[in-house]
Amino acid sequence: MDMQNRIEKYWEGEASRYSEGIWQEVNSFKKLAWSDLLEHYRPAGNPLRVLDIGTGPGFFTLLTAEMGFNVTAVDCSQNMLLEAQKNLEQLGLHAEFLVMDSHTLPFADNTFDLILCRNLTWTLYDPQTAYREWYRVLKRRGRLLVFDANWSLRLHDPERQASYLEDMAEAERRGIHRPGHVDPQEGERIAKDLFLSSRLRPHWDVGALLEVGFKEIFINTNISDKVWNEDDKVVYRSTPLFLVGGEK
Repeated sequence: MDMQNRIEKYWEGEASRYSEGIWQEVNSFKKLAWSDLLEHYRPAGNPLRVLDIGTGPGFFTLLTAEMGFNVTAVDCSQNMLLEAQKNLEQLGLHAEFLVMDSHTLPFADNTFDLILCRNLTWTLYDPQTAYREWYRVLKRRGRLLVFDANWSLRLHDPERQASYLEDMAEAERRGIHRPGHVDPQEGERIAKDLFLSSRLRPHWDVGALLEVGFKEIFINTNISDKVWNEDDKVVYRSTPLFLVGGEK
């Protein structure tokens, strides 16, 4: 089984668990925090045509649809998209949902004003190709915003692995529940072989975005205080969330 098929199979099994997670975000301060962050970095104009890549259960799709934008949401997992569609319907919102590999998009050049993704790029088997494709479908002055973390760098770095284990021990000591994955062993096997698991980010991304043609780069190496609660900051202390992106 090739890497993309393994990735798709793995995430199909995670859909319902991740869907529960976004409702926790919707019903907390995080919804407004993320909306404010998107509003700050989005390109000018209204309404925008938005592409949410790797939408999962649809959190960014939900936020941008509420902002009045025309949203297309894509994911390689049919189960994730079914959860996303159900979640938007519960709030009376609408978006277009499409199953696809984010490395190869069927859209015409210069289609979208804004491309978003969260916790997706680390799973890509060829992120440089994906960034080139995303640049292609952006309009002139369109923006790409990527939110992610060095989730699997610990698998190649003993010091980071030690910090991760310290975080887990501290979370357990404080009685913080951390939802488990359906198949954590397969998840780690896949992650260890992924390109970005052995690259320090967002430094790698800056070079990649410049190489494909982005003119203005946005970078914030730690946005955790803006969008994470106190439990998140304990569990993910050694893997802060970053923002990296650019304007075409």
